[in-house]
Amino acid sequence: MPEQWSNFFVMVGSGAAALAGLIFVAMSIRHETIIQNTTHKNRAINMLSGFTAIFMASGFALIGNQSRGLLGYEWLALWLIASVIFIRGYVIAIKAGMSTIGLNTPRLAGGTICYLAEVISAVFLVLGYPCGLYIAAVAIIVLFAFLISGAWLLMIGIYQDRAK
Repeated sequence: MPEQWSNFFVMVGSGAAALAGLIFVAMSIRHETIIQNTTHKNRAINMLSGFTAIFMASGFALIGNQSRGLLGYEWLALWLIASVIFIRGYVIAIKAGMSTIGLNTPRLAGGTICYLAEVISAVFLVLGYPCGLYIAAVAIIVLFAFLISGAWLLMIGIYQDRAK
């Protein structure tokens, strides 16, 4: 029953779009620092791509007259791409070692689990299991927390670089 989910996806999609916009504006103020630091640059990419993926997933969920299976295929493609962007960016940031703020295994594992839960939710939808929506909803909420804390770590890292 998609109508039961519409308020959730409108709220989540709107919040993701608003936060992506705020992060973009905040990053544009100190863009030189972000561009020059591999860690900051990849964290910024991860924050923007994460919020964009949440916005897009919400948009796909709100498209009328589509089956759960079709939504599952849309989400599967979206979340696989977002997962690769997240993991790749995090690994590059760790290897660069330019800023160690928040670059640790628990954050990498937590974010990866969120993205993989989204992939799993999409597979469940493709297979016709409505529980995929519940898995996706929980994963999106937890991913929001990771993205917001990542944005905060980006701002702290930029501030520390500026203080140096």
